[in-house]
Amino acid sequence: MNRRTFLQRSALGAAAFSVPAWPMAGFANEVPMGVVVHSYGFRWNSRVSSRNYPGFTNAIDLLEHCHDIGAGGIQVVVKDWSTDFASKVRDRREKLGMYLEGSIGMPKKAEDVPAFEQDVQRAREAGVQVLRTVSLGGRRYETFKTLGEFRQFQQAGLAALQLAEPVLRKHKVKLAVENHKDWRAPELVAVLKQVSSEYIGTTIDFGNSIALLEDPMEVLQALAPYVMSTHIKDMAVEEYTDGFLLSEVPLGTGILDLPKMVAICKQHNPSVTFNLEMITRDPLEIPCLKEGYWATFADVPATELARTLHMVRTHKPKQALPRTTPLSPETRLATEEENIISCLTYSKNKLAMR
Repeated sequence: MNRRTFLQRSALGAAAFSVPAWPMAGFANEVPMGVVVHSYGFRWNSRVSSRNYPGFTNAIDLLEHCHDIGAGGIQVVVKDWSTDFASKVRDRREKLGMYLEGSIGMPKKAEDVPAFEQDVQRAREAGVQVLRTVSLGGRRYETFKTLGEFRQFQQAGLAALQLAEPVLRKHKVKLAVENHKDWRAPELVAVLKQVSSEYIGTTIDFGNSIALLEDPMEVLQALAPYVMSTHIKDMAVEEYTDGFLLSEVPLGTGILDLPKMVAICKQHNPSVTFNLEMITRDPLEIPCLKEGYWATFADVPATELARTLHMVRTHKPKQALPRTTPLSPETRLATEEENIISCLTYSKNKLAMR
């Protein structure tokens, strides 16, 4: 038995899971938690030669592995899939009895719409009914140097959703915009209201908005009426000179009230998926005490900063925040897998995602 198999069996048990085919009413209460491709940041397209943790090169590889470790589904990037590959993904997904969500880029201009529509079609053919997207690939406080730049981003984000909406309506596929360290919750809600489409909602990331000095529970309550998907994670924080450090940590070991957050999401959307985004990496620096951080936060009161720093200071981590830079490539892969297995176990034992 290799190390991967031992970890899988010891954490989850050797018994097979009986997973109903998707889609079905209320399935999120009846199948295990899924896994976001970004949870495998080291292993996805890995160039490391590893016997225990071979790299994943496509959605089928990820489906197979996540089924083996007891996940209920996956959320994976959909881009330039052929009709043949979409059919293979659909067939494998159906055989494994897993759900499938996609992650997709939005059209930035009219000439991008045909390629976007092709990706939506291929995703639909594979069995995807919800596509997660982001308006900004980076982080707001690192990307924009002026409020004017951010205002241009806001306009472009709205325009992209307006270009995407007719395609989504035509193919009856939903698009869920993530709070991706770009929009603060009121800003994203305002955009969703302006688009006003049953096919456009949100992927609620449980922890991202801490980086924007938002209370994670308040963010979730604001976005829950629009929830179509989630990135479930737990977070740990620690002070540093220019602000605070922010890390994803295994579920149940951080500061978030996961049972309550899950319950709120289910209340608003009983069929919502819970997709694990356990990113194994060095802590992120949130430089909220540096002047440049505030370039796009003209309307954020000082009380938000005070509340966040108070939260950081009163939730000191019990152990040092995880760091992967000092680790060997093989140890990084092993740590990544161990973290994901730990989270799946927690989801079954504490969140009733079985």
